[in-house]
Order: sequence, then structure tokens, then C-alpha cells
Amino acid sequence: MTRTATRSELVRVGTEIIAQHGFNTTGLNAVLRSAGVPKGSFYYYFASKEEFGLAVIENFADEYATRLDSFLLNAKFTPLQRIRNYFKDGVASMNRCQCMHGCPIGNLSLELAGQNETFRARLDAVFRDWQKRFAQCFAEAAKVGEIAADSDAKQLAEFMLSGWEGAILRAKVMKSAAPMKAFVEVFFNRVLTQA
Repeated sequence: MTRTATRSELVRVGTEIIAQHGFNTTGLNAVLRSAGVPKGSFYYYFASKEEFGLAVIENFADEYATRLDSFLLNAKFTPLQRIRNYFKDGVASMNRCQCMHGCPIGNLSLELAGQNETFRARLDAVFRDWQKRFAQCFAEAAKVGEIAADSDAKQLAEFMLSGWEGAILRAKVMKSAAPMKAFVEVFFNRVLTQA
């Protein structure tokens, strides 16, 4: 493998392991072993575990941005139906993993935001990017009359993302997607009807 391919494989494997076990408990040797990279060569690819962690965050953020766009930019559906489809997929995904994993960015935020300012800032930037994408969809919903024309799309997106991440956390703790389903119901049947 080339240096770039090996680095990419370490990030891919690291993303999987960290999503399951968290950043602090993930050992570099486990990542190297799983990626088939010789022990002791980690620092050839990354200057530090922090740099590796940031690369993992970037990898997940890029993958998730593509996933979000597949829902939020899908012109086959109305803007609100796109968001409903996103939620439906999120509930299905949580059920597939038996409510074990949750949102990797949310999990890393809980684990690292209070420990490392570099991680906190990058994780916040990821959430802000997601919020911006949702806000664009809400603005489109207002434009086509699905919600009130004077709705604050940015505020709706911020509220929705915060509530959804909280529902994911509760689902993980309860081992049930019920909090996610409840959030979707209240968001669409109460919050958006008032927007």
C-alpha cells in the first residue's frame, strides 16, 4: 500500500473502532493491527493521537455530509419529507445496531469536548455544518409554503439538531429508538405547526 492508502486505511479502521469504543479507550496498536499496519509505524502517518483523532472526525464528517445531502437535496421529495426521510433512516439505523452506537460525532463530543479544545472546536464546526444544511432545507420549506414564510430556518435547524442528538443519546441509554420516534412526532406535529 502507498503511504496515502495506508493512512486512509488507518483512518477508516480507526473510525470503526472509535465509533464502537470511544477515542480515549481506543489503543493505537489495536488500530494498527486491524489495519494490517506494522506495530510502531503509527507516527510515520500521524504526528500524534490527536492528529489521528482529528482525521477520524474529518472522515466521519465527510461521509455524513454526503449522507445528509442524499436526503436534504433529494428533489424527488418536498423539503419536510426529506427531513422525515432522514429521521426515518436514523431510527432504522439505530434499530439495526440495537441502539448500541448512536451518533459518532455526538459520542465524541460527550467524551472529548470538556478535555480538549481542539477537538471541541472541530466537533462544534461539524455540528454547525449539519445545522446549516438543515437550515437550508427549512428555508426551502418556508419558500414553498410547508411552514410559515417567516419561520426562522436557522433557529429551527439548531433546535432540531439539538433535540435529535438528545433523542439519540436517550435511545442509546434506553436501548430503544422510542425517544427518537417521540422527538420526530413532537417536532412535526407540534413545533413545525407553530413555526
